[in-house]
Amino acid sequence: MVDIKYKTISDIISQLRKEKNLTYAELEELTGVSRSVLNRIERGETKRLEFKNLKSIAIAFPSQYSEIMECYLQEENRINTLFEVLEEVTTCEKNFLLVPKVAGRILELHTVETEESLQRLFGFARTVSNDSLKISLYSLIIKFSRERGVPHYVAKGLLQKYLIERNDLKQLEESFRMGQEVLYYTDFLSREEKIIFYFRMALHAKNINKYNECIELCELGLPLETEDTELKTRAYLAMINSFSHQKNYEAVEKHLDIYEKMKNEFVVESAKITRAFTKARKREYDVAIPMLRKYLGELGKEYRLHIADELLEIYFQIGDIESIAEILEKEEELLPEHPRTPHKYTTVGRFHRFKGFYQLSKGLLDEGIESYAKSLESFGRVNALEEKEKCMQDLLTFHIKVSKSLEVKHIIKLKEAYE
Repeated sequence: MVDIKYKTISDIISQLRKEKNLTYAELEELTGVSRSVLNRIERGETKRLEFKNLKSIAIAFPSQYSEIMECYLQEENRINTLFEVLEEVTTCEKNFLLVPKVAGRILELHTVETEESLQRLFGFARTVSNDSLKISLYSLIIKFSRERGVPHYVAKGLLQKYLIERNDLKQLEESFRMGQEVLYYTDFLSREEKIIFYFRMALHAKNINKYNECIELCELGLPLETEDTELKTRAYLAMINSFSHQKNYEAVEKHLDIYEKMKNEFVVESAKITRAFTKARKREYDVAIPMLRKYLGELGKEYRLHIADELLEIYFQIGDIESIAEILEKEEELLPEHPRTPHKYTTVGRFHRFKGFYQLSKGLLDEGIESYAKSLESFGRVNALEEKEKCMQDLLTFHIKVSKSLEVKHIIKLKEAYE
Protein backbone atom coordinates (compact mmCIF):
# COMPACT_ATOMS: atom_id res chain seq x y z
CA MET A 1 0.00 0.00 0.00
CA VAL A 2 1.34 3.43 -0.95
CA ASP A 3 1.96 5.69 2.05
CA ILE A 4 0.80 9.09 0.83
CA LYS A 5 2.39 11.98 2.70
CA TYR A 6 2.21 14.59 -0.02
CA LYS A 7 0.25 17.83 -0.10
CA THR A 8 -0.67 18.12 -3.74
CA ILE A 9 -2.49 15.99 -6.28
CA SER A 10 0.62 16.33 -8.48
CA ASP A 11 2.78 14.68 -5.84
CA ILE A 12 0.28 11.88 -5.27
CA ILE A 13 -0.08 11.05 -8.97
CA SER A 14 3.68 11.09 -9.46
CA GLN A 15 4.29 8.83 -6.45
CA LEU A 16 1.56 6.37 -7.42
CA ARG A 17 2.74 6.14 -11.01
CA LYS A 18 6.35 5.56 -10.03
CA GLU A 19 5.67 3.05 -7.25
CA LYS A 20 3.35 1.04 -9.48
CA ASN A 21 5.82 1.40 -12.35
CA LEU A 22 3.22 2.80 -14.77
CA THR A 23 3.89 4.69 -17.98
CA TYR A 24 1.59 7.55 -18.95
CA ALA A 25 0.07 5.29 -21.60
CA GLU A 26 -0.67 2.61 -19.01
CA LEU A 27 -2.07 5.18 -16.61
CA GLU A 28 -4.25 6.56 -19.40
CA GLU A 29 -5.63 3.08 -20.06
CA LEU A 30 -6.21 2.53 -16.34
CA THR A 31 -7.98 5.84 -15.64
CA GLY A 32 -9.48 6.88 -18.97
CA VAL A 33 -7.77 10.26 -18.58
CA SER A 34 -5.60 11.30 -21.55
CA ARG A 35 -1.85 11.08 -21.10
CA SER A 36 -1.45 14.78 -21.92
CA VAL A 37 -3.80 15.73 -19.09
CA LEU A 38 -2.06 13.30 -16.74
CA ASN A 39 1.28 14.77 -17.64
CA ARG A 40 0.08 18.33 -16.96
CA ILE A 41 -1.42 17.25 -13.63
CA GLU A 42 1.81 15.58 -12.52
CA ARG A 43 3.88 18.60 -13.58
CA GLY A 44 1.56 20.92 -11.64
CA GLU A 45 0.53 22.80 -14.78
CA THR A 46 -3.22 22.28 -14.25
CA LYS A 47 -4.55 25.21 -12.24
CA ARG A 48 -8.10 23.89 -12.02
CA LEU A 49 -8.22 20.11 -12.11
CA GLU A 50 -11.62 19.02 -13.36
CA PHE A 51 -13.40 16.75 -10.89
CA LYS A 52 -14.35 14.20 -13.56
CA ASN A 53 -10.64 13.58 -14.19
CA LEU A 54 -9.81 13.48 -10.49
CA LYS A 55 -12.68 11.06 -9.89
CA SER A 56 -11.43 8.73 -12.64
CA ILE A 57 -7.96 8.70 -11.10
CA ALA A 58 -9.29 8.09 -7.58
CA ILE A 59 -11.50 5.21 -8.73
CA ALA A 60 -8.51 3.61 -10.47
CA PHE A 61 -6.67 3.54 -7.12
CA PRO A 62 -9.39 2.46 -4.63
CA SER A 63 -7.01 2.02 -1.68
CA GLN A 64 -5.93 5.64 -2.10
CA TYR A 65 -9.41 6.99 -2.93
CA SER A 66 -9.94 8.79 0.39
CA GLU A 67 -6.47 10.34 0.46
CA ILE A 68 -6.82 11.61 -3.11
CA MET A 69 -10.23 13.11 -2.38
CA GLU A 70 -9.06 14.78 0.83
CA CYS A 71 -6.11 16.29 -0.96
CA TYR A 72 -8.40 17.58 -3.70
CA LEU A 73 -10.61 19.23 -1.07
CA GLN A 74 -7.69 21.34 0.12
CA GLU A 75 -7.05 22.63 -3.38
CA GLU A 76 -10.63 23.11 -4.63
CA ASN A 77 -12.70 26.19 -3.75
CA ARG A 78 -15.44 26.16 -6.41
CA ILE A 79 -18.73 25.50 -4.64
CA ASN A 80 -20.37 23.75 -7.61
CA THR A 81 -17.42 21.39 -7.91
CA LEU A 82 -17.46 20.67 -4.18
CA PHE A 83 -21.11 19.69 -4.46
CA GLU A 84 -20.10 17.29 -7.24
CA VAL A 85 -17.61 15.78 -4.80
CA LEU A 86 -20.28 15.60 -2.09
CA GLU A 87 -22.68 13.82 -4.43
CA GLU A 88 -19.94 11.36 -5.38
CA VAL A 89 -18.99 10.41 -1.81
CA THR A 90 -22.61 9.90 -0.75
CA THR A 91 -23.14 7.20 -3.37
CA CYS A 92 -20.91 4.55 -1.78
CA GLU A 93 -20.99 3.49 1.87
CA LYS A 94 -17.22 2.98 2.10
CA ASN A 95 -16.80 6.71 1.35
CA PHE A 96 -19.31 7.97 3.90
CA LEU A 97 -16.57 9.16 6.28
CA LEU A 98 -15.66 11.77 3.68
CA VAL A 99 -19.14 13.32 3.71
CA PRO A 100 -18.71 15.62 6.76
CA LYS A 101 -15.27 16.65 5.48
CA VAL A 102 -16.67 17.71 2.10
CA ALA A 103 -19.70 19.40 3.68
CA GLY A 104 -17.44 21.19 6.16
CA ARG A 105 -15.26 22.43 3.31
CA ILE A 106 -18.35 23.82 1.56
CA LEU A 107 -19.40 25.74 4.67
CA GLU A 108 -15.90 27.10 5.23
CA LEU A 109 -15.63 28.66 1.75
CA HIS A 110 -14.91 32.38 1.96
CA THR A 111 -15.96 32.92 -1.64
CA VAL A 112 -19.64 32.21 -0.89
CA GLU A 113 -22.08 33.88 1.50
CA THR A 114 -22.88 31.83 4.62
CA GLU A 115 -26.62 31.86 3.86
CA GLU A 116 -26.08 30.53 0.34
CA SER A 117 -23.80 27.71 1.55
CA LEU A 118 -26.29 26.71 4.25
CA GLN A 119 -29.24 26.88 1.88
CA ARG A 120 -27.56 24.72 -0.72
CA LEU A 121 -26.23 22.19 1.79
CA PHE A 122 -29.63 21.96 3.50
CA GLY A 123 -31.29 21.38 0.12
CA PHE A 124 -28.74 18.70 -0.72
CA ALA A 125 -29.27 16.94 2.63
CA ARG A 126 -32.99 16.65 1.85
CA THR A 127 -32.14 14.62 -1.28
CA VAL A 128 -29.90 12.10 0.50
CA SER A 129 -31.54 8.70 1.04
CA ASN A 130 -29.32 7.35 3.82
CA ASP A 131 -30.63 8.47 7.23
CA SER A 132 -27.27 8.34 9.00
CA LEU A 133 -25.79 10.63 6.35
CA LYS A 134 -28.74 12.99 6.64
CA ILE A 135 -28.22 13.21 10.41
CA SER A 136 -24.51 13.85 9.89
CA LEU A 137 -25.24 16.70 7.46
CA TYR A 138 -27.98 18.24 9.60
CA SER A 139 -25.71 18.07 12.68
CA LEU A 140 -23.04 19.94 10.74
CA ILE A 141 -25.57 22.54 9.59
CA ILE A 142 -26.82 23.01 13.16
CA LYS A 143 -23.30 23.42 14.59
CA PHE A 144 -22.17 25.81 11.86
CA SER A 145 -25.39 27.87 12.07
CA ARG A 146 -25.01 28.26 15.82
CA GLU A 147 -21.42 29.39 15.45
CA ARG A 148 -22.32 31.91 12.75
CA GLY A 149 -25.55 33.12 14.35
CA VAL A 150 -28.03 31.87 11.74
CA PRO A 151 -30.97 30.71 13.90
CA HIS A 152 -33.39 29.76 11.13
CA TYR A 153 -30.98 27.09 9.88
CA VAL A 154 -30.47 25.91 13.45
CA ALA A 155 -34.25 25.50 13.56
CA LYS A 156 -34.51 23.78 10.18
CA GLY A 157 -31.62 21.44 10.95
CA LEU A 158 -32.98 20.49 14.38
CA LEU A 159 -36.42 19.80 12.92
CA GLN A 160 -35.18 17.54 10.13
CA LYS A 161 -32.83 15.71 12.49
CA TYR A 162 -35.70 15.12 14.92
CA LEU A 163 -38.02 13.84 12.18
CA ILE A 164 -35.46 11.14 11.37
CA GLU A 165 -34.46 10.21 14.90
CA ARG A 166 -38.07 9.85 16.10
CA ASN A 167 -38.35 6.77 13.87
CA ASP A 168 -35.97 4.81 16.10
CA LEU A 169 -38.56 2.99 18.21
CA LYS A 170 -36.00 2.03 20.86
CA GLN A 171 -35.02 5.66 21.51
CA LEU A 172 -38.43 7.31 21.75
CA GLU A 173 -37.76 9.03 25.07
CA GLU A 174 -34.39 10.36 23.92
CA SER A 175 -35.64 11.56 20.54
CA PHE A 176 -38.59 13.30 22.23
CA ARG A 177 -36.14 15.26 24.38
CA MET A 178 -34.29 16.21 21.20
CA GLY A 179 -37.56 17.35 19.68
CA GLN A 180 -38.22 19.58 22.67
CA GLU A 181 -35.14 21.62 21.71
CA VAL A 182 -36.96 22.66 18.53
CA LEU A 183 -39.56 24.39 20.71
CA TYR A 184 -37.01 27.16 21.38
CA TYR A 185 -36.68 27.84 17.65
CA THR A 186 -40.24 27.59 16.32
CA ASP A 187 -40.31 31.32 15.51
CA PHE A 188 -37.76 30.57 12.80
CA LEU A 189 -39.81 27.80 11.16
CA SER A 190 -42.28 28.28 8.35
CA ARG A 191 -46.00 27.70 8.98
CA GLU A 192 -45.80 24.33 7.20
CA GLU A 193 -42.79 23.28 9.27
CA LYS A 194 -44.53 24.29 12.49
CA ILE A 195 -47.58 22.20 11.59
CA ILE A 196 -45.45 19.14 10.90
CA PHE A 197 -43.44 19.65 14.07
CA TYR A 198 -46.35 20.21 16.48
CA PHE A 199 -48.43 17.32 15.18
CA ARG A 200 -45.51 14.86 14.92
CA MET A 201 -44.43 15.75 18.44
CA ALA A 202 -48.01 15.37 19.68
CA LEU A 203 -48.17 11.85 18.26
CA HIS A 204 -44.75 11.12 19.72
CA ALA A 205 -45.83 12.36 23.15
CA LYS A 206 -48.90 10.12 23.12
CA ASN A 207 -46.76 7.08 22.23
CA ILE A 208 -44.61 7.59 25.34
CA ASN A 209 -47.56 8.37 27.60
CA LYS A 210 -46.84 12.10 27.93
CA TYR A 211 -50.49 13.05 27.76
CA ASN A 212 -50.23 16.70 28.88
CA GLU A 213 -47.54 17.34 26.28
CA CYS A 214 -49.60 15.63 23.57
CA ILE A 215 -52.57 17.89 24.28
CA GLU A 216 -50.46 21.06 24.46
CA LEU A 217 -48.58 20.32 21.23
CA CYS A 218 -51.74 19.45 19.32
CA GLU A 219 -53.39 22.65 20.50
CA LEU A 220 -50.39 24.63 19.20
CA GLY A 221 -50.74 23.06 15.76
CA LEU A 222 -54.51 23.23 15.33
CA PRO A 223 -54.80 27.01 14.70
CA LEU A 224 -52.14 26.75 11.98
CA GLU A 225 -53.75 23.99 9.92
CA THR A 226 -57.06 24.84 8.25
CA GLU A 227 -57.39 21.62 6.23
CA ASP A 228 -58.37 18.19 7.56
CA THR A 229 -55.08 16.55 6.62
CA GLU A 230 -54.32 13.00 7.71
CA LEU A 231 -51.56 14.23 10.03
CA LYS A 232 -53.85 16.75 11.73
CA THR A 233 -56.63 14.17 12.08
CA ARG A 234 -54.33 11.55 13.63
CA ALA A 235 -52.87 14.12 16.02
CA TYR A 236 -56.39 15.19 16.99
CA LEU A 237 -57.28 11.58 17.79
CA ALA A 238 -54.09 11.25 19.86
CA MET A 239 -55.20 14.34 21.81
CA ILE A 240 -58.62 12.79 22.43
CA ASN A 241 -57.02 9.57 23.65
CA SER A 242 -54.76 11.59 25.93
CA PHE A 243 -57.82 13.24 27.51
CA SER A 244 -59.24 9.73 27.93
CA HIS A 245 -56.13 8.49 29.75
CA GLN A 246 -56.45 11.53 32.05
CA LYS A 247 -60.08 10.53 32.69
CA ASN A 248 -61.25 13.87 31.31
CA TYR A 249 -64.27 12.35 29.61
CA GLU A 250 -66.06 15.67 29.16
CA ALA A 251 -63.18 16.81 26.92
CA VAL A 252 -63.24 13.46 25.12
CA GLU A 253 -66.92 13.82 24.23
CA LYS A 254 -66.49 17.46 23.20
CA HIS A 255 -63.59 16.76 20.86
CA LEU A 256 -65.09 13.54 19.50
CA ASP A 257 -68.02 15.59 18.18
CA ILE A 258 -65.52 17.72 16.24
CA TYR A 259 -63.39 14.73 15.21
CA GLU A 260 -66.34 12.91 13.66
CA LYS A 261 -66.80 15.78 11.19
CA MET A 262 -63.25 15.53 9.87
CA LYS A 263 -62.88 14.35 6.28
CA ASN A 264 -60.65 11.28 6.49
CA GLU A 265 -61.59 7.70 5.69
CA PHE A 266 -60.45 6.28 9.04
CA VAL A 267 -62.46 8.75 11.13
CA VAL A 268 -65.75 6.85 11.28
CA GLU A 269 -64.32 3.57 12.56
CA SER A 270 -61.83 5.14 14.96
CA ALA A 271 -64.55 7.38 16.41
CA LYS A 272 -66.76 4.35 17.07
CA ILE A 273 -63.94 2.58 18.87
CA THR A 274 -63.04 5.66 20.89
CA ARG A 275 -66.62 6.07 22.07
CA ALA A 276 -66.69 2.41 23.11
CA PHE A 277 -63.34 2.76 24.89
CA THR A 278 -64.68 5.80 26.74
CA LYS A 279 -67.64 3.80 27.99
CA ALA A 280 -65.27 1.04 29.13
CA ARG A 281 -62.99 3.45 30.99
CA LYS A 282 -66.02 5.00 32.69
CA ARG A 283 -66.82 1.41 33.78
CA GLU A 284 -70.09 1.41 31.89
CA TYR A 285 -69.43 -2.21 30.98
CA ASP A 286 -73.05 -3.08 30.19
CA VAL A 287 -72.81 -0.62 27.27
CA ALA A 288 -69.12 -0.99 26.41
CA ILE A 289 -68.89 -4.79 26.13
CA PRO A 290 -71.65 -5.23 23.49
CA MET A 291 -70.22 -2.33 21.49
CA LEU A 292 -66.69 -3.72 21.57
CA ARG A 293 -67.76 -7.27 20.74
CA LYS A 294 -69.76 -5.97 17.80
CA TYR A 295 -66.85 -3.88 16.50
CA LEU A 296 -64.41 -6.77 16.96
CA GLY A 297 -66.28 -8.64 14.26
CA GLU A 298 -67.17 -5.67 12.05
CA LEU A 299 -64.27 -3.28 11.85
CA GLY A 300 -61.00 -3.54 9.93
CA LYS A 301 -58.15 -5.79 11.04
CA GLU A 302 -56.00 -2.80 12.03
CA TYR A 303 -58.45 -2.09 14.88
CA ARG A 304 -59.14 -5.63 16.13
CA LEU A 305 -56.09 -6.02 18.35
CA HIS A 306 -56.82 -2.75 20.17
CA ILE A 307 -60.46 -3.77 20.67
CA ALA A 308 -59.34 -7.18 21.97
CA ASP A 309 -56.91 -5.46 24.34
CA GLU A 310 -59.71 -3.34 25.80
CA LEU A 311 -62.00 -6.38 26.14
CA LEU A 312 -59.29 -8.40 27.89
CA GLU A 313 -58.76 -5.53 30.33
CA ILE A 314 -62.48 -5.54 31.14
CA TYR A 315 -62.78 -9.32 31.40
CA PHE A 316 -59.86 -9.57 33.79
CA GLN A 317 -61.40 -6.85 35.95
CA ILE A 318 -64.75 -8.61 36.15
CA GLY A 319 -63.27 -12.13 36.28
CA ASP A 320 -64.93 -13.43 33.10
CA ILE A 321 -62.52 -16.32 32.45
CA GLU A 322 -64.61 -17.86 29.67
CA SER A 323 -64.59 -14.64 27.63
CA ILE A 324 -60.84 -14.24 28.23
CA ALA A 325 -60.23 -17.70 26.76
CA GLU A 326 -62.47 -16.85 23.81
CA ILE A 327 -60.41 -13.75 22.96
CA LEU A 328 -57.06 -15.50 23.42
CA GLU A 329 -58.09 -18.26 21.03
CA LYS A 330 -58.30 -15.61 18.25
CA GLU A 331 -54.60 -14.79 18.56
CA GLU A 332 -53.73 -15.72 14.97
CA GLU A 333 -56.32 -13.39 13.45
CA LEU A 334 -55.65 -10.59 15.91
CA LEU A 335 -51.86 -10.21 15.98
CA PRO A 336 -50.11 -8.39 13.12
CA GLU A 337 -47.18 -10.12 11.43
CA HIS A 338 -45.05 -6.99 11.43
CA PRO A 339 -46.02 -4.27 13.92
CA ARG A 340 -44.95 -0.85 12.65
CA THR A 341 -45.87 1.65 15.35
CA PRO A 342 -44.96 1.99 19.04
CA HIS A 343 -48.62 1.69 19.99
CA LYS A 344 -48.97 -1.54 18.02
CA TYR A 345 -45.87 -3.07 19.64
CA THR A 346 -47.16 -2.11 23.08
CA THR A 347 -50.58 -3.61 22.40
CA VAL A 348 -49.01 -6.85 21.14
CA GLY A 349 -46.99 -6.93 24.35
CA ARG A 350 -50.12 -6.44 26.44
CA PHE A 351 -51.88 -9.27 24.60
CA HIS A 352 -49.05 -11.69 25.43
CA ARG A 353 -49.00 -10.43 29.02
CA PHE A 354 -52.73 -11.07 29.39
CA LYS A 355 -52.23 -14.51 27.84
CA GLY A 356 -49.32 -15.31 30.15
CA PHE A 357 -51.29 -14.24 33.22
CA TYR A 358 -54.21 -16.43 32.14
CA GLN A 359 -51.96 -19.43 31.46
CA LEU A 360 -50.19 -19.16 34.82
CA SER A 361 -53.56 -18.97 36.57
CA LYS A 362 -54.45 -22.25 34.86
CA GLY A 363 -51.22 -23.89 36.01
CA LEU A 364 -49.66 -23.85 32.52
CA LEU A 365 -46.20 -22.76 33.67
CA ASP A 366 -44.15 -23.38 30.52
CA GLU A 367 -46.77 -21.79 28.30
CA GLY A 368 -47.19 -18.83 30.63
CA ILE A 369 -43.45 -18.13 30.76
CA GLU A 370 -43.29 -18.34 26.96
CA SER A 371 -46.07 -15.75 26.67
CA TYR A 372 -44.40 -13.43 29.19
CA ALA A 373 -41.14 -13.74 27.25
CA LYS A 374 -42.96 -12.69 24.06
CA SER A 375 -44.52 -9.81 25.97
CA LEU A 376 -41.12 -8.60 27.19
CA GLU A 377 -39.70 -8.84 23.68
CA SER A 378 -42.53 -6.70 22.26
CA PHE A 379 -42.18 -4.07 24.97
CA GLY A 380 -38.41 -4.13 24.46
CA ARG A 381 -38.84 -3.19 20.80
CA VAL A 382 -40.06 0.24 21.88
CA ASN A 383 -38.20 0.40 25.18
CA ALA A 384 -41.49 0.40 27.12
CA LEU A 385 -39.86 0.11 30.54
CA GLU A 386 -43.01 0.59 32.61
CA GLU A 387 -44.77 -2.22 30.75
CA LYS A 388 -41.75 -4.51 31.18
CA GLU A 389 -41.78 -3.82 34.91
CA LYS A 390 -45.48 -4.75 35.07
CA CYS A 391 -44.59 -8.12 33.52
CA MET A 392 -41.90 -8.70 36.13
CA GLN A 393 -44.30 -7.65 38.89
CA ASP A 394 -46.83 -10.21 37.62
CA LEU A 395 -44.20 -12.94 37.77
CA LEU A 396 -43.10 -11.91 41.27
CA THR A 397 -46.72 -11.97 42.44
CA PHE A 398 -47.17 -15.43 40.93
CA HIS A 399 -43.99 -16.66 42.63
CA ILE A 400 -45.16 -15.38 46.03
CA LYS A 401 -48.65 -16.80 45.54
CA VAL A 402 -47.58 -20.34 44.67
CA SER A 403 -44.43 -20.30 46.86
CA LYS A 404 -42.49 -21.98 44.09
CA SER A 405 -39.24 -20.90 42.46
CA LEU A 406 -38.99 -20.65 38.69
CA GLU A 407 -36.85 -23.22 36.96
CA VAL A 408 -33.47 -22.18 35.57
CA LYS A 409 -34.72 -22.57 31.98
CA HIS A 410 -37.55 -20.15 32.73
CA ILE A 411 -35.23 -17.60 34.32
CA ILE A 412 -32.88 -17.78 31.33
CA LYS A 413 -35.73 -17.31 28.84
CA LEU A 414 -37.13 -14.32 30.73
CA LYS A 415 -33.68 -12.76 31.17
CA GLU A 416 -32.96 -13.03 27.44
CA ALA A 417 -36.34 -11.54 26.58
CA TYR A 418 -35.94 -8.70 29.11
CA GLU A 419 -32.53 -7.75 27.79
